[in-house]
Amino acid sequence: MKPVIALVGRPNVGKSTLFNRLTKTRDAIVADFAGLTRDRHYGNGRQGKHEYIVIDTGGFEPDAASGIYKEMAKQTQQAVAEADVVVFVVDARAGLSAQDHDIANYLRRLGKPCVLVANKAEGMKEGMQLSEFYELGLGEVYPVSAAHGQGIRGLVELALEPLHLPDPEEDAEEADAGVIKLAVAGRPNVGKSTLINTWLGEERLVAFDMPGTTRDAISVPFERQGQRYELVDTAGLRRKGKVFEAIEKFSVVKTLQAIESANVVLLLLDATQGVTDQDAHIAGYILESGRAVVIAINKWDAVDEYQRQLVERSIETRLSFLKFASLHYISARKRQGLGPLWSAIAQAHKSATCKMPTPVLTRLLLEAVQFQTPKKTGMYRPKLRYAHQGGMNPPVIVIHGNSLEHVTEAYKRFLEGRFRKEFNLVGTPLRIELKTSANPYADKDSD
Repeated sequence: MKPVIALVGRPNVGKSTLFNRLTKTRDAIVADFAGLTRDRHYGNGRQGKHEYIVIDTGGFEPDAASGIYKEMAKQTQQAVAEADVVVFVVDARAGLSAQDHDIANYLRRLGKPCVLVANKAEGMKEGMQLSEFYELGLGEVYPVSAAHGQGIRGLVELALEPLHLPDPEEDAEEADAGVIKLAVAGRPNVGKSTLINTWLGEERLVAFDMPGTTRDAISVPFERQGQRYELVDTAGLRRKGKVFEAIEKFSVVKTLQAIESANVVLLLLDATQGVTDQDAHIAGYILESGRAVVIAINKWDAVDEYQRQLVERSIETRLSFLKFASLHYISARKRQGLGPLWSAIAQAHKSATCKMPTPVLTRLLLEAVQFQTPKKTGMYRPKLRYAHQGGMNPPVIVIHGNSLEHVTEAYKRFLEGRFRKEFNLVGTPLRIELKTSANPYADKDSD
């Protein structure tokens, strides 16, 4: 599973700027819990072979008694509990503050791996100006400039070093090819554990999350009609009376990691609530991860005809980017609609691992061009010459030719539709990469 890095610090020390540097984007997945004013932001990062999840938090006041600061402190405490390593960000220019001492005391008590980072350190000498931060008792102070991108690569190496991560390629080789990893993802209380318990025929999924172990999803082996599965529940249920105040019932990190490691994701929605912002965020992450997906609307028996129409409309509008996924209406408690669900999961996995021969892809490409040529842009008309498969899970089709940078998104969707129809690709994203051949005359001076 991807390691998790949490960014912690008082307000205005540059955590969000550092978050954007580490994820190389301004996009974030937000855990939008009702009633909370400040949320945690989640993003993906990569350095070399290793990928990681970054959590950005609001300003942290560990001892906040009430109001917005108490809610922000809860969010930060949850992020720290989910993390493998904490990056404590201080302001090199503003210097040490009492609030920095409070945060350092809190982090020392947890005993979790921690990297102390002095941000905004561009143009500063590392000696005297940073020496005051050694008072925090967290070891070496690592200077960076998130705004200018200085020291970011070294920071990631420093953060990941104590985790002793295995080589991702070795992990892939160890995976059992005969087992389909199926992650059941969705918001809290949509019926994820009820569904898996129904499949298993017993009450298997009751978990107790201690702080520091909240990132572990619950994995259960399962076999159906000769096919082996590994069911991953991301709910993290607790026994009654065993809930820690600082730890939320829903771990976003757990869901993100389960999605990343799965072959197929079952996105479970609640018919009584429709498609919420959080559902759309999770769906977006599934698409970004390239995972095969099946959508199931649970509690379908609990809504009337009018509510059903509202749910169907909200799916069409808010989850339109998952049009390739099959849609099923079920009741986990009453065991309704579960048979077709397994057929859809098998179809999605088959589509995600489909092998597409180069001659067939090239023939389809040339037929598509003959049927509808790409639009001319200025002096250039893209010329698409041949195609081959560039990967699986999700399937990737690489198209070679000339002036392909002028191919429009609409034309790529047209090509995608032709490929999907030929190979019956249902339930998986399909990525099309365009590679333009180099112009042999580009570097020659004109006479």
